Amino acid sequence: MATENAYAELGLAPGASEAEVKVAWRRLASHWHPDRNQSAAASERMQRINEALEQIRRAGFASRVVGGSTDTPDDEQARSAPDAPDEARKKAADTASDSAAGSETRTLSRKVKLTLEEAAVGCVKSLRGKLADRCTACVSRGWRALDHACKDCRGSGERQRGWYGWLGTRVECEPCGGSGVARATCTSCKGSGRLPAHEYRVNARIPHGVRHGDLLHVAARGQRNGQTAVQLDLRVDLMPHPLFDLDADGTVRCEVPVDGFAWIANRAIEVPTLSGMQPLQLRREQITYRLSGQGFPRERRGPRGDHVVVLQPSFAQELSTEQNILLDQLVASTSAPGAKPASPRLSEWRQSLRDWERLRSRRSA
Repeated sequence: MATENAYAELGLAPGASEAEVKVAWRRLASHWHPDRNQSAAASERMQRINEALEQIRRAGFASRVVGGSTDTPDDEQARSAPDAPDEARKKAADTASDSAAGSETRTLSRKVKLTLEEAAVGCVKSLRGKLADRCTACVSRGWRALDHACKDCRGSGERQRGWYGWLGTRVECEPCGGSGVARATCTSCKGSGRLPAHEYRVNARIPHGVRHGDLLHVAARGQRNGQTAVQLDLRVDLMPHPLFDLDADGTVRCEVPVDGFAWIANRAIEVPTLSGMQPLQLRREQITYRLSGQGFPRERRGPRGDHVVVLQPSFAQELSTEQNILLDQLVASTSAPGAKPASPRLSEWRQSLRDWERLRSRRSA
């Protein structure tokens, strides 16, 4: 943290006296100490306040007797505020560490849509977006401290709140944030605390076997326009497939309508898989087929499961004249005396009918 920013963090103009630094630090510490302020930002703000004080001391701040007291701000912290518990100290340190890391590398959360085919074999996705850097001129505050007191509170940092003419409690002055020092909007970021957004582009390599909802951490292959490097936390959004259903064990299932006559004739057809169209030899006694190793990976970067094809033989509701003639010829070829029956079961049935007719004739006679 630069010295100028350290003074601004305490709400002071550069070159403020030791006494002014003490007063500003004590006021802010009393308000933002984690044991007194339960807000989520308290630990981070307290860390920044302490860092600002240390930076001013390193730049030449020396303890001097003020008003007959030789107390340093650290001594006064012990008197005015209770010691922060270990959890608060650790949280503040972790937040400061995260902030420091964020100044070099930004981690963004995004979703990446994948087809089942892309997830099965892996792919590279080119992702683009926009990212706004933190304003370094004002340390993301959106304002800078001026060299005179706040006109609203006349430098006290507090204002009197009243109700219907009655005096009320004193509250923190909003225009100066309780610092007592006048503020001006940062011209670099126009008060937003962030610089204009820049585009980034990341080539994300997706490993094979990712599932819906998986989280991937992807680092950029370079810096974005010479600015902050980009890292992405990608949440996988696996899109529904129009043909396939995916089981938890990596099995891919597909129902394939097939011409009934082609199925009866034991013809070969082509069926869709994750790797493209594959030939399949039909057998009239079989409906379900399993293609080993043609399914989805059982786990990330693991071997692939099986592809299961379930046939749905389909016959025309109405046959043409030519088709009816051909069917009659087919029936005659298996029904004529001495013709080879279509199956052993049909041969047994016909023999049972003949035996039954002979027995019935003898009884009638």
